[in-house]
Amino acid sequence: MKTNFLFERLSQNLFLRQSLSTLVLRVFGVLLLFGFTVFLTKSYSPKLVGQYDFARSFLLAVGTICLLGFDQSILYFKGKLASLDALDELKKIYAKMIAMLFVTSVLALVIILLIDKKIINTYFGDPEVYSIFLKGSVTLFFYGLSTLNIEVIRALDKPYTAELFRNVIKYIPLIIGSIVLFYWHEETYLVDVFLIGFVFLALISSILVFSYFNKTAIIKTTEVFSHKEVFLKSYPIAISGMAIFLLMCFDIMFLKKYRNDETVAFYSVGVKLMTIISVVILTINITVSAKISEYFASDNKAELIKVLKNCARLIFGITFPVIILISIFSEYILSFFGHQYVAAKEAFLILVIGQGICSAFGSAPVYLNMTGRQHVFQIILIVAVVLNFVLNRFLIPEYGMTGAAIAFVSSSFFWNFIVAIVIYQKDKIKVFLN
Repeated sequence: MKTNFLFERLSQNLFLRQSLSTLVLRVFGVLLLFGFTVFLTKSYSPKLVGQYDFARSFLLAVGTICLLGFDQSILYFKGKLASLDALDELKKIYAKMIAMLFVTSVLALVIILLIDKKIINTYFGDPEVYSIFLKGSVTLFFYGLSTLNIEVIRALDKPYTAELFRNVIKYIPLIIGSIVLFYWHEETYLVDVFLIGFVFLALISSILVFSYFNKTAIIKTTEVFSHKEVFLKSYPIAISGMAIFLLMCFDIMFLKKYRNDETVAFYSVGVKLMTIISVVILTINITVSAKISEYFASDNKAELIKVLKNCARLIFGITFPVIILISIFSEYILSFFGHQYVAAKEAFLILVIGQGICSAFGSAPVYLNMTGRQHVFQIILIVAVVLNFVLNRFLIPEYGMTGAAIAFVSSSFFWNFIVAIVIYQKDKIKVFLN
């Protein structure tokens, strides 16, 4: 009995230590992004900042489609293979994912090339939009590969290296490039520098992944997952991931159409600051993802419940004081980026408080994907996207940034709440704070 208690305490301490260590790296990444955003908003015009944020939203949304959910499903496969004692199969799965990523990226580029640029430019009322779409499409494979590589590094039990890439190295090409452009007075190439950075990230992370794989002992085993199985397990996650990014992109797209680049820049600063809270949720959920898959596959419900309970408490315990502080000093924080950015205060408060409420749902964002219910999660998020689209369409023309924030928070709360209910109905497990 005493031995079991000590083992349980050690497991909890390991989970807490890994979560907090990863969180420290992510917080450092947020501070780095915060500092860079201050430099960007003070050194570049709101129009150029808006174009950069628009390019970023395009890359996130379309890149997620091309990735087919591989960045999340690789953790699912890792947990599944661990339960089957066949982790050497992970390298084969990775190779299959790269091949499919290349095909989808080329298809996306072809589709953009086939669209008449006048149609896109006329819709957004900006002659430079098609150029952003085209450049972003060329970069899709490299963006997808760098994103996948980070999660592969995590799956290979190198969480700190993965977080270093995600939160520090990821921003270095853009930070250096933007500083050089500023001193050379070539600020108009900001979007190009942002996109080219992913080419370097893809190359560096690929070298690291192959280095880790070469150090892993290879055992000849029969193929566990075929191309078809990898695709079928991953694409529902891709649709879910695309849905989540659409929830984060529709507001930018509609603000671009019904307002201007300056409004996009103001609102995007609020969204970036909101990531301080989302970073906590994402960090802890990623830390437990493979464990959720492993415990569910081995039918170890007792350990599964413990992990989920600790996860929910840790997420809420960290996010609650952060929300209070950010809410109190919201105007002061926004003024760091320039006095005009205070215009986003109301939208910013709505985003922060809404994200705080969603943090009470613990591991709801990853549980269904890690337990083989990707299709269920997919349907819920598609409904949330439709809701988000409708709310943005009617609220933004009337209320601008505030309407965008209300639409985002409403749809986010909707899908978290429905997922928590579905999990309880199917497995009698409470993922939300209790």
